[in-house]
Amino acid sequence: MKVLTGLDVLINDKELQSKFSGNVALLCHNASIDANFTQAAVKFKEIFGSRFIKMFGPQHGFSTDVQDNMVETDHYVHPFFKIPVYSLYSETRIPTDEMLEGIDHFFVDLQDVGCRVYTYIYTLTLLLEKCGTKDIQIIVLDRPNPINGIDVEGNITESKFKSFVGRHPIPLRHGMTIGEVGLMHQNLWAKTKVNFEVVKMENWERAMFFEDTKLPWILPSPNLARAESTMTFSATVFLEGTLLSEGRGTSQPLEIVGHPKIEPYSLYENHLLEIIKKSKLEGFVLRPITFLPTFQKHANMVCGGFQIHVTNKSRFKPWRTGQLILRELYHVLGEDFKWKQPPYEYNHTQMPIDIINGTDKLRHWIENNEPLEILESFESLDDYKEQLNAIKIY
Repeated sequence: MKVLTGLDVLINDKELQSKFSGNVALLCHNASIDANFTQAAVKFKEIFGSRFIKMFGPQHGFSTDVQDNMVETDHYVHPFFKIPVYSLYSETRIPTDEMLEGIDHFFVDLQDVGCRVYTYIYTLTLLLEKCGTKDIQIIVLDRPNPINGIDVEGNITESKFKSFVGRHPIPLRHGMTIGEVGLMHQNLWAKTKVNFEVVKMENWERAMFFEDTKLPWILPSPNLARAESTMTFSATVFLEGTLLSEGRGTSQPLEIVGHPKIEPYSLYENHLLEIIKKSKLEGFVLRPITFLPTFQKHANMVCGGFQIHVTNKSRFKPWRTGQLILRELYHVLGEDFKWKQPPYEYNHTQMPIDIINGTDKLRHWIENNEPLEILESFESLDDYKEQLNAIKIY
């Protein structure tokens, strides 16, 4: 049975619509569509008319057309809707008092990817914190976690490595919908609670991957054009903390890894094949490839590397797989391997890889070539799973 998103539920329920009698704002992006591919803002104009007064966009912009980290988007008046569009990835990531003026109901309709470093969940929690002293209702129109709501994986972010890619103590693969992130925020992290509501999906089950929902996939950021990429994202996002290519500038970003100094076939046959066997990691195949990025890292240089093909999503462990690949390439490339230097996501002092990992211990694990079994010690998730169980709404 096809899943109905929170947006679809709102569109289909006149009684629910009538609960929101004041002025309305919408935080959305390119992937904020209904089951018929109609953009949420179009439906809001139909439903709320002149009470629909403001729109907001997250990182990558309202139109999801901005490529990279720390590339900000401007505020403007939309030429069709004739209302302001405010960027929450601009000179500020927190809505200002002026931006929020006149709003009674603030809707959030964003497609998350289930990974801690994806910033849309923090745009939501910053909004919740800002509205703690305001008479504004926050409503999340919920959407699926595309990599399911059961599996959690990775270390918990340490407090000293908090950032805009890791504001809260959650694992890399967090197992929540964006609505549940809001509920966890209100339950555990909020100093002042707000009038908060989640419009639940219908027919979504926690074991679903995105293709099980029968919903259309629209890229939620410029380099996640395929739903399949959400599974590899939690493995390849670590490469943002290095000068290895994660495939940006190709047609398969965040599914591939490479570097100009890699000869992929010999590296795979003589090294990685045996390492992967010993690791007992399953559910994926590394396919040796060469590729030519047209922009970003190693632009217009032929790179050797690998595409990660996920063959069994239920068995694939992206966090562990990504850490293993990073450890091996660190030692194989030697002096040609470079950690990216600050700044990264507005942090000008700490190493980007440590910000992404939420700890510096994993970088030391990589540099010291420590055994894969040690990774288990980073995953102390019992407390987190209890917290997750307390706020689950599906």
